[in-house]
Formats: sequence, C-alpha cells, structure tokens
Amino acid sequence: MAEELNNDSSESDTFEVIDTNGPVQIIRDNGDHTFTLCENDLATILMAKNLKDTPVVVVSVAGAFRKGKSFLLDFILRYLTCEGRSGWMGDPEEDLTGFKWRGGTNRETSGIWIWGQPFIRTNPSTGEKVAILLMDTQGTFDNQAIVRDSATIFALSTMLSSIQIFNISQQISEDDLQHLHLFTDYGRLAMQDDSDDSKCKPFQRLEFLIRDWAFEYEFELGASGGKNYLNKILAVSENQHEELMEVRHHITNCFADVGCFLLPYPGRTVASKPQFTGRLADMEGDFASGIEKLIPYYLHEETLQSKKIHGQTLKGKDLLHYFKSYVEIYQQDTLPEPMTMLRATAEANNLSALASAQEKYTENMEKKVGGDHGYLNDTDMLTQHAESIDLAEKEFNSTRKMGGAELSKTFLEKLEKYMEDQFQQYTKINESKNIFKSARTPITLFIVLAVAYVAHGILKAVYLGPLAMVCNAVFWGAMSTLGVWITLKWRAEHQEVAERIDHVAEMIWEQGLTPFYGLVVAAGTTAAIKHAQAAQQRSKSKKS
Repeated sequence: MAEELNNDSSESDTFEVIDTNGPVQIIRDNGDHTFTLCENDLATILMAKNLKDTPVVVVSVAGAFRKGKSFLLDFILRYLTCEGRSGWMGDPEEDLTGFKWRGGTNRETSGIWIWGQPFIRTNPSTGEKVAILLMDTQGTFDNQAIVRDSATIFALSTMLSSIQIFNISQQISEDDLQHLHLFTDYGRLAMQDDSDDSKCKPFQRLEFLIRDWAFEYEFELGASGGKNYLNKILAVSENQHEELMEVRHHITNCFADVGCFLLPYPGRTVASKPQFTGRLADMEGDFASGIEKLIPYYLHEETLQSKKIHGQTLKGKDLLHYFKSYVEIYQQDTLPEPMTMLRATAEANNLSALASAQEKYTENMEKKVGGDHGYLNDTDMLTQHAESIDLAEKEFNSTRKMGGAELSKTFLEKLEKYMEDQFQQYTKINESKNIFKSARTPITLFIVLAVAYVAHGILKAVYLGPLAMVCNAVFWGAMSTLGVWITLKWRAEHQEVAERIDHVAEMIWEQGLTPFYGLVVAAGTTAAIKHAQAAQQRSKSKKS
C-alpha cells in the first residue's frame, strides 16, 4: 500500500500554508454517526511547499470527553511557538489560546482538528528536518456518540499519529485498557493488507497521561513515577484471568513504545470555575510545574520520531494519501462493528468467519460427493477433501478478525474438527453410492443359498442325511435373512437390524468368500501355468 500511495503524483503542487495560525477541521462529524474527510483543507496544509516533502511528526491527544485534551494541546502549542526556550510557559496572567476548549459537560471538539501551521524542527543528532503537527480529537463516549464513533476517531488518530497521548483522569482503570484494546484493534484491522509483516508493531508511541493523580505516596509525579505505575498496571501474572492477560499483551504488542506521566490535581479554579481562561496564576503550583516538565518530555528533539507506516517514513504528501485511504475504509462495511464488550465482539466476529469457512468446505464437497454425483474412489475422495480444507482455511484466514491470534486459533481448531466430522459423513454418503458394496449383502446371501442348495443335493445323494439337513437349514436361514433385509431396506424401518445383517454378510464375505475366491484364483492360475508349461514341452518334443 505504501508504494502505491507514494507513486501517486496527481496532487497539485500549488497548495500553500494557510494564512491563519489556527485550528483546521480535517475530519467532520456529520451528525449521523458518519465522518467526512475535509480533503481540501487538509491538502492546503500537507501539500504546502515547506511540508509536502518533509517527514512529519504527528502528536495526537485522545481520550474521554471533557478531560482537558484541547487544554493540554494549547500548552504544547505554546511550547512549540516559543521553540522550547526558557520561560516558554509565559506570563502567569496570560490567557491560554489555540485549540478551542472550555469547562462544563458539553462537547467542544467534534471530529478531528489539526493546527494549521506546522512547526519545523531539526533533530540535533541526525540533522533531519521534521514538521510537527498537532492533532485534537473528539472525546470518546459522550452522550451524542455511539461506540463506532468513538472507535473510529480514536483508531484514526492512533493510526496516523507518531505520538498518541491517551488522556485519563485519576488512574488507569480496567475499562480504560479494554477501550484502548478495542479501539487499537479496530485501527489495526483497517491498516492490514496482504503485505503486512505480522512481526511489525502497527503503532509507534503511546503515552498515558494520568490527570488528577492523588497517590503520590505510592508513585511520584512525573515520568519516572508514571513508568513504575504503568509497569504495575501492565504486569502479567500466572493467576490473572485470561482476558486481562490478553488486553495487556495486545497493548505491548501493538505499540513500539509505551510510557506514562502523572500530573496532580490542577486546583478548584481550573476544575470547577466557568470563568477560568487558562491563566497559570489560577493553577496549583504543582500542576503548573508538572506541565512545564510534561511538554518537553513529549517533544524532546532527540526523541521525536517521524510518522512511519509499514516501516516507511511519511512526508506531508504521504500523510494526505493515508488520511484519504483510512477514512474511506471506515466509510465502508469491510470492518466488524465495534461493541463495548470486546470479547463478545471478537468471538462473534470469529464465529462469523468460522461459519463462512464451514460453508465453503460444504459447498466444495457437495460439488462431487453430495446430491446425485456418482461414487468416488478413495484417492479422489481424499483429494476432494484436501481441496475443500484448503478453500475453507483460506476463507477463514482472509476474513478480518478481532481478538488476536490465540482466539482465532481456537476457532480454527473448531473448523478443523468440523471438517473431519463432515468428511466422515461424506464418506458414508459416498460408500452408499458404491453399487458393488451396496449389493454385497444380497450377493453374499445368494452365494450362501447356492452353496447350501448344491451341498444339500450332493450330501443327500451320498446318503449323508444329517449333513444335508444342516445345509438345508442354512439354505432356509439365508433365504429368510434375505427376505428380512429386502423388506427393511424397502420400508426404511429398523435400519439397525439391516445394518447388523450387513455386518454379518460382510464378515462372511471377508473371512469366507474372499479367501475361498483367492484360493480358487490361485488354483486356477497354477493350473493354467502347468498347462502352458506342458504345452510348451510338447511343442519342443515335436520339434526335436
């Protein structure tokens, strides 16, 4: 996919950086649980001369609504505007401006916005120029959005960012991890293509930002305490429930780097006063000090990483193409519908893939075994079975599934068992079409009748009456058995009795008639050889 996008040179080179230094909406919430890419506005930024061919670093903040995401981005904006110089926090009486934010319970940010002016920086260790873009996202789980809305926005921002800051209040709850699992899995599905390297982690850097941290006596404020706290939260132990382990494995396997920063409570004025405008003077000292350490922690020039997808560094023009491609995917019905219960969703998704694969197996077996198709020999039967297995497994593996490889493996095992069970049934159906085998019981009984009849006549002629009576009993027993078998087969009743007769007939055939037939054939062959040798000897004698 990456090469395809890079080779597209149809975009115009005339885009310039927008004049206003402000936020630009690039993904619009249509109000009906769908989203639209504002392509022209996004292209105006990404196709500008100073950004089009420059590697990009995308810093995104996501999380629950009304938790200060835009507020945080405005401090990042202030830091970048001042180029990280000493005193970048500014005048304590200065209002905080940039991305729109306000207190209260109503949503402020809708869709996805980026700051219209990129910030060009140079990595001092590599000398590489990069363009830093700030991304603000619609909050998750507000009273207007469904789960799909939240999953789509969070997934898109994670897929397209170099640094995803997950903004959380007070502490990391299990719900936070479950939602992160769901949203990133949703994004991972959309990023998959046939060339994906399963060993490559799909996302780059995830940073948990814990606001209102109240347990400083356990873990100190800042990045160091955050790292220790995160290690505790993401630790996996043997006595953990499988679902909890799966969530933690998913997070560490999806992100190349995971960090955490702990911020204290900002103070009552910040948290509850509607007239708060972002002035440093209204914040608690520890909070302002935490912000001053937080932003350089995210944006240290030596640790900034350009946005990469499938190992390829993206430039402005590349990012535009990926925006278009990913938004288009979420407008289609190619992805499973995300739900709040991740496990239930993943199982239902895998169950659907299982049903499709089972149908594919049955469909292919029916082509040659089911219905009015004739009898297949063992080799052709096994070939058809192997071909059907291959088609079913391809169908299962080609379906996009949630829940990870382990869950998918359990459903693949169910598919394998289903196919083996079905093969046994198809084998029985195929055997029933074997005319010779179907006629084996009546043929065997007729042979027994004939042998008993002939033996009865011979024994009676040589005055061996008792033995003749035994043959007579065998004759009438075989005759009665044949009559019962024909009646049961015709009426389709008491098939267990008919099967018992088939079993006895098969034993007689295999242990009596087949060896006798082998002896007859062997004797006949020996006689024929002796006759041929005698004829050859006579011929030689005549010549001599």
